[in-house]
Amino acid sequence: MALEMKVPSPGESISEVEIAEWLVQDGDYVEKDQTVAEVDSDKATLELPAEASGIITLKAEEGDVVEVGEVVCLIDTEAEKPAGDTDSDKDSEKEKDNASSSDESKDKTEEQASSDKESEQKSASDEKKTYASGTPSPAAKKILDEKGVDAGDVKGTGRDGRITKDDAVKAEAKPSMGTPGSGSRGESRKKLSMLRRKVAERLVSAKNETAMLTTFNEVDMQPIFDLRKQYKDNFKEKHGVSLGFMSFFTLAVVRALDEYPSVNSMIDGKEMITYDYKDISIAVSGPKGLMVPVIRNAENLSFRGVEQEVKRLATRARDGKITVDEMTGGTFTISNGGVFGSMLSTPIINPPQSGILGMHNIVERPVAVDGEVKIRPIMYVALSYDHRIIDGKESVGFLVEVKKALENPEELLMDNNVKKALEL
Repeated sequence: MALEMKVPSPGESISEVEIAEWLVQDGDYVEKDQTVAEVDSDKATLELPAEASGIITLKAEEGDVVEVGEVVCLIDTEAEKPAGDTDSDKDSEKEKDNASSSDESKDKTEEQASSDKESEQKSASDEKKTYASGTPSPAAKKILDEKGVDAGDVKGTGRDGRITKDDAVKAEAKPSMGTPGSGSRGESRKKLSMLRRKVAERLVSAKNETAMLTTFNEVDMQPIFDLRKQYKDNFKEKHGVSLGFMSFFTLAVVRALDEYPSVNSMIDGKEMITYDYKDISIAVSGPKGLMVPVIRNAENLSFRGVEQEVKRLATRARDGKITVDEMTGGTFTISNGGVFGSMLSTPIINPPQSGILGMHNIVERPVAVDGEVKIRPIMYVALSYDHRIIDGKESVGFLVEVKKALENPEELLMDNNVKKALEL
């Protein structure tokens, strides 16, 4: 009995997927629940498990775009699992190979001699050249000159290797690169995955369809450094997660969104939708590219809750187990380019959201504090926003509120009770 395996639906809005990679070959025996393929949708990469045990027959190739519900392979469930090779079988085959090796060696020697002779004759014939070899016809020369192509880079197909007009028309001009060096100048091509193509489309769409601007500020991270130094060990011991920067930034963003609700809004046609909940998307670099899982109702989470959710989502994204639902529906995004060493950037809005906060690396810099120059750990922060619904006053005010909360976390984020806020 042949079982038809169809593409399952990864989500409501997804109608097609791309076969990213087959993990088995046509004719292999597969076990039930064994992962046989990876498929890309425009939001995530998903695994396709075998629905039964048997011999598999592939009905689609890598790179094919298939509709949800389409048959991509068959599994012969009545086929028996092939027995593995035994040591005696291998020894028998080895003896047979040894017995015939001397005869094969003799035959190969004679074949090689014959092949070498033919190769010499062919080489001599190929090397026969005349004045026409590599010389363009007048019409071909004119075309090559117009294209800026050297005749030496064109292989002639005319008589005795003459470059014809057709050869010149087909010749492609390459941009001047100066005098080539002695190193490799090869190139390779690889088809973009469906996920990467969708990311590219969304980024271009964000640039073309929004009035995106970016405002900047700087944050003195010393107060957060002091809190983490004092409480991080107890926090990790009790909750099993580290007290990182993301919880401070997430809760600072939640507070600022309460002050400036237009930043927690998006455009839908001629209407503006403002949300009373805060679903914070966090940009995570995964094996298949950028993933943006969502922390749901971040306004209801404590420091412990945020850190646990960040760890859970980041781990699932990096292991390739993140689902479409876990990456859908955010109202605001936080992107941390600082983990890669970025000093400053202009993050791109994640449509249809209207704002994204960019975190960057922390560097000790000289700053003025109470009239004195002191060395402090400073982070530059950036807010990119859609100017169609967020005015300059609101964008700057939002970022200032984030800065205030991060520089006064004990008062503004912990209600002057650190141990209660950290649940210690």
